[in-house]
Amino acid sequence: MQPQPVTERSSSRRGDLLFPLLTVVCDAVAIEASFLFSYWLRFSSGLFEALGFARVASPPIEGYWLGSAAMAVLWILLYASRKTYRPRRRVVLVDELMHVAQTNTVGMLIVMSAAFFYRDFSYSRIVFGLIWVISIPLLYLFRAGVASIERKLHRRGRYLRPAVIIGGDALADNIFVRLQHHPSFGFDIAGYFSDSAAPEGLALAGEKCLGPIAAAPEYIIEHNVEIVFIALRAGEHHRLSALVTACVGINVEFMMVPDIMDILTSNLRMAEYEGLPFLRLKRNPITMWGRITKRIFDVVVSSVTLIVLSPAFLVIALFIKLDSRGPVFFRQKRVGLDGSEFTMYKFRSMAQGSERFDAHARLGIRNDPRQTTVGSFLRRMSLDELPQIYNVWKGEMSLVGPRPERTQFVEEFQQVVPKYLDRHRVKTGLTGWAQVNGFRGDTSLEERIRYDLYYIENWSLAFDIRILLKTLRASLVSRRLEY
Repeated sequence: MQPQPVTERSSSRRGDLLFPLLTVVCDAVAIEASFLFSYWLRFSSGLFEALGFARVASPPIEGYWLGSAAMAVLWILLYASRKTYRPRRRVVLVDELMHVAQTNTVGMLIVMSAAFFYRDFSYSRIVFGLIWVISIPLLYLFRAGVASIERKLHRRGRYLRPAVIIGGDALADNIFVRLQHHPSFGFDIAGYFSDSAAPEGLALAGEKCLGPIAAAPEYIIEHNVEIVFIALRAGEHHRLSALVTACVGINVEFMMVPDIMDILTSNLRMAEYEGLPFLRLKRNPITMWGRITKRIFDVVVSSVTLIVLSPAFLVIALFIKLDSRGPVFFRQKRVGLDGSEFTMYKFRSMAQGSERFDAHARLGIRNDPRQTTVGSFLRRMSLDELPQIYNVWKGEMSLVGPRPERTQFVEEFQQVVPKYLDRHRVKTGLTGWAQVNGFRGDTSLEERIRYDLYYIENWSLAFDIRILLKTLRASLVSRRLEY
C-alpha cells in the first residue's frame, strides 16, 4: 500500500511545540529570578548583616546580569542535552525534582569553574551558593506548573493525540482501561482493531471495533493516527511486521505491550564486548553503590521516623493492651534477601493465638473476624505495619521492596509462579510497587510478581521516594495496604 499524502495534523502538534517552548521560557525566567533574588538577598536585604556577616559594598549589577544570561544559556543547553524539552514527557514529579537537582548542580559547578578563571569580575561565592539553593525549588515549581497546565488541557480535550489499539482481548483491555483512567496522558482513543469483537465483560467491548487488524494501516493513514498501542499475544507477533511495513513513510508511533513476563519485567539494554553486541535480558538489579545509597537512605529515614513516631508507638501500645489480652507486638518468620529468614514485627491486630488458624484463612483476608477492635483500626490505616521500621533500621528489610512472605507460601508459590524467587534478589520492603498499584491482599499473585520484578529491574532512589509518597497518600486517605 502506498502511503497517501499526510494532511495537516491535529492540534496535538501545536501542543508538542507549545509546552516544550513554555518549559524553556519558564526555565530561563526561573534562572534569572534565582540570580537576581540571590544578589538582592546578599547585598541589599540586610539579612547577612543581621547574621553577623561584614557589610560589603554592592558590586555592579551589570556583571551579574551578564553572568545570569550566560548561566541561563548554559543550563538550558544542559537540560536540552538530557532531552528535557522533548514533547509529552511523562515524568513523575519526584523524578523531576531529582533531575532538576542533578542538572543544576552540574551547571553550578561549570559556572563556578568559569568564574574562577574569569578575573575581570569578582563574583560572590555566597551568591553562587544562594543561586544553587534557590534555583532548584524555583525551577521545579515552574516545571510542575507547566505540567499541571498541560494535564488540565488534556483532561478538557485539548491537544490530544489520535490513537488506536491493536488487539481485542484482556491485554488490550488493560491498556484501554489504564489510559481511560488517566485522560491527562493526552490520548484520544478512537477504538480498537481486532479480528473478533472484544468479549463481553471487558471495558473495551463498549468501544468501537474499527475492523480487522489487516484494515489498521489504511485507517491509520486516512485518519492521521499518531500513536498505535499494540497488544498482540506471542502467537500473533508475526502480524506486527506486516503492520509496521504497511505504515512505512507515515509519521506514526508504535507502542507495544508484550504479554511475555521476561520482556515485560526486564530492563532491556544493549551491551557490547569486543564489537560483539548482546541483548541483556537480565542484570544485577542494584549495583554496590546502589546498595550503599539505598542502605544509607533506609537508615536515615528509619532512624528519624522511629524518633518522631515514638510517642505514637507508646499510644498504640497502650490501646492494644487495654483492648485485649496478649503482647503488643506480633512476631512472625518471613523470607527476605537471598531466601534467608528473619523475624518480622507488627503491632498485634488479632486476638491472642489467632495465628494457629492461619492455614484456614485466605492470604490477606479482608475483615478477618479474628481482628480486635483496635486491630481493625490499625489494619485499616496500615498502622500495624509501623514496627517493621525497626526491621528496616536493623537491615533485615528496606523501606521499599517486595513484601516479605512466610516460608510455607514461598515454597508453594515458587512451584506455580514463574520467576517468583527473583523477588529475593533484593531486600523485602515495608511497602512496594505492587502494593501502591492496588495489587495486595488476595489480588492476582501473578500480577503482584510482575510489579515486584519490574521494581527490581528498574530500581532507583527516586523510584523508592515515589513509592513512599504514594504509600503515604494511600494511608492518609485510609486505603488499607494489605500484605
